[in-house]
Amino acid sequence: MLHFDSDYMRGAHPEVMKRLMETNMEQTPGYGTDCHTANAERLILDACGLKDGKVYFFTGGTQTNATVIDGLLSRHEGVLAAGTAHINVHEAGAVEAAGHKVITLPSSGGKLSAETIRQYISDFYKDSSYEHMVAPGMVYISHPTELGTLYTLAELEGLCSVCREAGIPLYMDGARLGYGLAAYGTDVTLKDIARLCDVFYIGGTKAGALFGEAVVATRPDLLGHFAPLIKQHGAMLAKGRLLGIQFETLFTGDLYMRICRNAVQAAMKLKEGFIGKGYELYIDSPTNQQFFILPDGKIDKLMQVATFELWGPRNGEKTPARFVTDWATCQNEVEELIRYL
Repeated sequence: MLHFDSDYMRGAHPEVMKRLMETNMEQTPGYGTDCHTANAERLILDACGLKDGKVYFFTGGTQTNATVIDGLLSRHEGVLAAGTAHINVHEAGAVEAAGHKVITLPSSGGKLSAETIRQYISDFYKDSSYEHMVAPGMVYISHPTELGTLYTLAELEGLCSVCREAGIPLYMDGARLGYGLAAYGTDVTLKDIARLCDVFYIGGTKAGALFGEAVVATRPDLLGHFAPLIKQHGAMLAKGRLLGIQFETLFTGDLYMRICRNAVQAAMKLKEGFIGKGYELYIDSPTNQQFFILPDGKIDKLMQVATFELWGPRNGEKTPARFVTDWATCQNEVEELIRYL
């Protein structure tokens, strides 16, 4: 059976597993106060081009988003996001459970525009009853988006500008960040993201780690008393070095970007194969998530040999489907799937 459901189906990159085994019997202080975590933070800040900044390590994306958003917002504030945003659709109301509303805005291809945000904030404060409403306290975006699309540098600069005009932070969900940075034709670098976002995270769970996300606070003052909040959210790992070692390994040399490039290369080969067989794109994604419109009969046949995700309910004729490559996807896996088409 071929697996193209998601990019967290495998374990970890062999180098990560090797380092975990090599350090297994070390005795280190807990909660991320060990030397491996400190070195991982240094490596990440260097890669981001940051002299000042703070890195926090979390076990998973939902814990990361819920905790960071709770840390950035006051009690009366909500977070602006696209209707398709992960925090709005697939996190089981984790943000709302912490007492903050997800305020959804219209988007295009999963992306928010600076003008949409500017207009919403302007209209909000023109309402004489705004004190009785949930205030827009921050902006949430993901890169890549849930639809595999990417922001351009100009779009990110526009979002940064409108957030700074409004005096609210810009937060980027980077669960698949490596695959966005490795995409062909992108003009956005990790240093650009560090320059334009107040807080963002670098995903490990979907990009070569067993588990883990690295939150980069470019303005640490925005997350005051953050460690206690992490613990309140149940997101602090006692054996914190397990996170530190993984990111220390991924950010030594070019490992993180090299394995993310593999996923993108495999995804482009997959796209080429589907198009070559006459199938229609549902979304034109330059990243490791690929979306196609397939006849329901073909979906049933493919499900006998491969796993993938339907992108919405079936309508009896054709249905969008998502196929996801990862850091370890082999070319022969892609070729075999294409043969079944």
